[in-house]
Amino acid sequence: MDLFAAAERRARQAAAPLAERMRPRDLDEVVGQEELLGPGRPLRVLVERDRLRSMILYGPPGSGKTTLARLIAARTKAFFASLNAVTAGVADVRRVIEEARERLRYQGQRTVLFIDEIHRFTRAQQDALLPAVEDGTIVLIGATTQNPFFSVNAPLLSRAPIFRLSALTDEHLSQIINRALADPERGLGSIPVELEPAARALLLRAANGDARAVLNGLELAVEMAVAAAGQGLSQGEGEAPVPGAGAGGAAVAQPVRVTAELVAAALQTRTVHYDGEGDEHYDVLSAFIKSMRGSDPDAAVYWLARMLEAGEDPRTIARRLIIHAAEDVGNADPQALLVAVAAAQAVEHVGLPEGRIPLAQAAIYIATAPKSNSAYKAIGAALEAVRTERWEPVPIHLRDASYPGAKRLGHGEGYLYPHDYPGHHVVQQYLPDNLVGRRFYEPSDQGYEAVLRERLQKWRGEGQAG
Repeated sequence: MDLFAAAERRARQAAAPLAERMRPRDLDEVVGQEELLGPGRPLRVLVERDRLRSMILYGPPGSGKTTLARLIAARTKAFFASLNAVTAGVADVRRVIEEARERLRYQGQRTVLFIDEIHRFTRAQQDALLPAVEDGTIVLIGATTQNPFFSVNAPLLSRAPIFRLSALTDEHLSQIINRALADPERGLGSIPVELEPAARALLLRAANGDARAVLNGLELAVEMAVAAAGQGLSQGEGEAPVPGAGAGGAAVAQPVRVTAELVAAALQTRTVHYDGEGDEHYDVLSAFIKSMRGSDPDAAVYWLARMLEAGEDPRTIARRLIIHAAEDVGNADPQALLVAVAAAQAVEHVGLPEGRIPLAQAAIYIATAPKSNSAYKAIGAALEAVRTERWEPVPIHLRDASYPGAKRLGHGEGYLYPHDYPGHHVVQQYLPDNLVGRRFYEPSDQGYEAVLRERLQKWRGEGQAG
């Protein structure tokens, strides 16, 4: 029976998708998450010392939440049970808890209960877990892509610390690709594959930090490349499928070339000349910013569209809109910053493709707004003074006088309350002694800033007259 079970397990493993076959077998094979799993880091210490406790794994798709839960269970010799919050109900939860209680009582073995997408559990389902988590009947590992502070009950969060997993970097994903291409048993190592740099870049960009996505795309692209070369991935008669085997079960002899076009076809994505970390990425982003700064809405929208089509993270674009609104429009049109922030929030709410519309609206508004970089120059000049000039004490009349005893120290003495004076303005010293008279903000004559300039000139004139 064990022989049949082993054969079935091998056949199932061989037929599994590449992403499943390449799951790390121990913690040392995990790529990424160094802040949690590196030597001496918190999660690794808990696992290695077998001091496992309930936890919530919070991170984007493909960051390794399920894999990590399985490795934790294997490393700690605990029984691993799993539920999917989409299909499981309260009855399922209670059944698993009762089985865990029996297992602990008669076998002395702990149970790790992994709940994928725990944010989809109702409050009643989450409440059903509480007693078992609290008394140690189960060690709960919940996985979620949603902010657990919004989706998981507070009592459960108080008993299960949150470990945040980061999206994998392109370097991590590239390492995973290399490992899959080199592994002859679980991966595609029995096929000599030549992966073009442009094809790798497209895989990385499309995956967006998701290990599962990059392996799925790689597997399909290699299969298409083998088929295009007239070679199959079939197996010998009566044998289980062998990953990477050619026709008749023999390894493919001739290298197969995986091009960007094949990857694009596998991903059903148009090939775009855009390297997310190379010159093209920075050049297009630079062109976008300079088009807005140069007040050309047509060019700004074109470069925006090109970034979106290439798969640029819309949050990167939104951040640049906010920065540009403050840096290059500033107080010439204060509304520009509000429009940019609103666009960024809209993208977070609606995502793509609809998010392209508020991004375009903000880019056009900023491009056609009057321009001023006075605020940008002002903070730069102030920082330069802070870094190079002596830090004199705060003038005594500006110091906090709200606490008992402040008056005995003279704090606040001589302060003139502006609202008690005509125009709600009064001349007095606000800078430290060594910077009196220093000018950091020089408003332009553009847009609303022209009004600020006139007002400031009047106030500064009163100060000079005084």
